[in-house]
Parts: sequence; structure tokens; C-alpha cells
Amino acid sequence: MENLWTPWRFHYISNGPPDGECVFCNLRDEDLAKDRDNLIISRHHSNYVVLNRYPYTSGHTLVVVNRHVATLEEVEPTELNEMMDLARSLEVALKNVYQPDGFNVGFNLGECAGAGVAGHLHLHIVPRWIGDSNMVSVLGQTRIIPEALESTFDKLEPLLQKR
Repeated sequence: MENLWTPWRFHYISNGPPDGECVFCNLRDEDLAKDRDNLIISRHHSNYVVLNRYPYTSGHTLVVVNRHVATLEEVEPTELNEMMDLARSLEVALKNVYQPDGFNVGFNLGECAGAGVAGHLHLHIVPRWIGDSNMVSVLGQTRIIPEALESTFDKLEPLLQKR
């Protein structure tokens, strides 16, 4: 396995939430003036939309339920309805900005299912293009993201309604 030097991740690793705290709850509770720094594109009654800090592709976004719940069983119907409405709005916005060939949309429920934050329900919306899995990502286990997160934020933020 090759090692990749990723110094931009050190801040996240060294300053992540202390044990027992939740990164999504911490983001939710941050001052609204820090939304751009935290990559929160929009806030709504039951959910917020945030860029994935470590995306699979440009435009990889998350819809995060405001309440700290881990499963679909725990989420209220109104929260889930808003989450799906936001996913639909993101699909439209991402199509307008990036013209992807398709999307991966889904939940990873539980650590064994691949959830990086297993205790807080969130939905991934990942734009995909034909041929976006190349030898670098397949053999080198490395993703190439051609755009800075701040640029992605600036493109998507005006397209989503805020509450």
C-alpha cells in the first residue's frame, strides 16, 4: 500500500471532536457566521446541507438531520420528508453546476456499513461521471478531486433555498 502525504487532514484528525462528541452536532451548533468555513451550504427546519470535507468527487454533499439520531427507524417522518426534498434540490443543483452522468445517493447505517459518523444520520449525494473510476482510484486507492471545496461551496450555495 502506498502512503500519501495529506497535510490538510491533520487539522481534522488532531482537532476533531473529543470522545463522546459528534462532528455533525458540533457543526449544527456552530455560529451561523461560520457556515462558509464549515462548508454548510444551507440550514433548514430539520436538516442542514454540508459539503463532505473528504469527498469522493466534486460536489459530494451530505444532508444531515439536525437531531442526533442514528437510524431511519429513529427519524421523524417530517425530518425524512425534508431530507428527501433537500436531496432532490441537490440533484437539480448538482446537475446544473456539474452535469454528472448519474448519482450515488445513500445512507451508511452503522460502522460496519461504512458510516464514518455512525451515530448521526446523514445522506450522501455523490455526482458520478462515466469513467470517473480510473486506474488511480482503482489501483492506487487514491481519488483526484479537481476543485477546491470553497469553489464547490460558491457554486452550490446560491442554488439552495435557506430557511
